[in-house]
Amino acid sequence: MTADDRETRLPPGAEPASARDPGEPARLRIELAPRTIVYLLLVVAGIWLAFQLQIVLIVVTVALVLVGTLDPMVAWFERRGLRRGRALVLIFVAIAAVIAGVLLLTVPPLVGQLLHLIEDAPRGRDKLVETLRQYKLARPLVQAVRAVPVNDVVVRAGNTMVGYSSEILTLVGLAISTTFLAIYLLADPVRAKGLLFAMVPRHYHIKLARILIELKVIVGGYMRGQLITSVAIAVFTFGVLTAFRVDDALALALFAGMTDIIPFIGGYVASLPAILAVTSSGTGAVIVVFLLMFAYQEFESRILVPRVYGKVLRLPPAIVVVSLLVGGTLLGIVGALLALPIAAGLQMVVRELRVELPGETPPDANTRARDERAEHIYEQLTEGATAADAGVIAAELAHKLKRNEQAGVALSGEMPAIMAELAEPGETDEPVTEAEADERASLDADGRPHRAATGRPSTKDGPP
Repeated sequence: MTADDRETRLPPGAEPASARDPGEPARLRIELAPRTIVYLLLVVAGIWLAFQLQIVLIVVTVALVLVGTLDPMVAWFERRGLRRGRALVLIFVAIAAVIAGVLLLTVPPLVGQLLHLIEDAPRGRDKLVETLRQYKLARPLVQAVRAVPVNDVVVRAGNTMVGYSSEILTLVGLAISTTFLAIYLLADPVRAKGLLFAMVPRHYHIKLARILIELKVIVGGYMRGQLITSVAIAVFTFGVLTAFRVDDALALALFAGMTDIIPFIGGYVASLPAILAVTSSGTGAVIVVFLLMFAYQEFESRILVPRVYGKVLRLPPAIVVVSLLVGGTLLGIVGALLALPIAAGLQMVVRELRVELPGETPPDANTRARDERAEHIYEQLTEGATAADAGVIAAELAHKLKRNEQAGVALSGEMPAIMAELAEPGETDEPVTEAEADERASLDADGRPHRAATGRPSTKDGPP
C-alpha cells in the first residue's frame, strides 16, 4: 500500500498530510448534512412542545388507560346482548356510585380522626415534654418541643386548604375532561382507530395493530394487578383493625386500599392511620399493628407484586425502580402511577418494531420472513381501501398472527384461505360485540374492504 493510498483512507473530515504544515496536529472536522440538522431541530422542538403540553398528554394517557381497562368490560356486556351505549352508561354509573360510596365511608372518619389528633396535639406535646425532662440527655430537646406551634395548627391548616382550593378545582376539571375523552373513545372505537391508522404509513399498519393489541394486554394486566393489591391490603387492614376492636375499621381499610396504588410510599401512607387508630389500646397494640403492617408490605413487595405484574409487564426490578423514580420526578404522583405501564409499553414497542439495540441479537431470518409475508398479504388485502378499513384488516390480521405464534403455526401465504378466515366471525362460539360487528361489516366474503365501506369497488369485482 502506498502513501497515497493510506492518505485517501483517512477518517471522514480529517485533513490529508499534504494539506497541512509539518508539525501541525491533524484536525477533524465534523460536517452535518442539512437533513440531519433539520431532524435535530425537530426533535428539540418536539421535546419542548411535549413539556409545554404535558397536562394534555397526561389527560390523553390517563384516558387511554381507562379505555384499555374498561373496553373488556364493555365487550363482556355486549356479548350478553347489551348495546354498547347502554353498557357504557351502566359501567360509568356503577363506577361513580362506587367512588361516591368509598368517599362517604372514608372521608368523614378520617377527618374526624385528624381533628381528634389536632385537638390532642397540645396535650400530647405537654406529655412529651414531661417525659423528656426525666432524662438528662433529652433535656436539651425540651425547648425545641415547646417551640412547636401546635396551638394554632387548626387555623394554619384551614389557610393551607384555602390556598389549595384552586388546584383542587383544576384537578376536578381535568378528571371530568379525562372521563369524557375516555367515553368518546369507547363509544366509537372503529372511528378512533381509523384516525390513528390514517396518520401512520401503510407499511407500519401491521406493527401498529400488534402494538395496540399488546398495549391492551399491558394496561389490562396492570389495572388488574392494582385492583388485586388494593383489595388485598384493604382486607388485611380490616382484619387487623377488627381484631383490635377499632371503630371505623372499614373506612380505614378502604383508605388503605386507595392509597396502596401509590408506588413506594402508598403502603406506608396506608399503614399510618391504622397505627394511629390503635393508640388508645396501648403501646403494645401500636407495636403489634406496626409489625403486622410492615410484614404485609414485605409480603406484597417481594411475593404478591412480582407474581401479579411479572408476566404482564416483563420489567426487570432495576427498570421498575428507575421508571418509578423518573415518573415521580417528572410528573409527581401521576407520573409514578403511569411509570410502569409506560415503561412496559416502550419496551414492547421496541420489541414489535424490531429495533436492533447495540447489545441485542438481531431478529433471525424466520422472524424477518414472517413480518415480510404479513406485510405482503396486508398490502394485497388493503389495495384501494380507506385508512379506516385498512385499520380493520390490520387488526384482524394481527390477531391471526398472534394466534398462529401462540400455536406455533406459520402464516400461510395462500390468499384465498386467509381472506376467507378474516371474513369469518372467529374461532370461538361467543357472539361478536357491536364494535367487532362494525369492523367485520366492512369486509366482504373474501376479506377485502366492502364496496359500501370504501366507496370504491373491491379488486375482485373487476371494472365497474
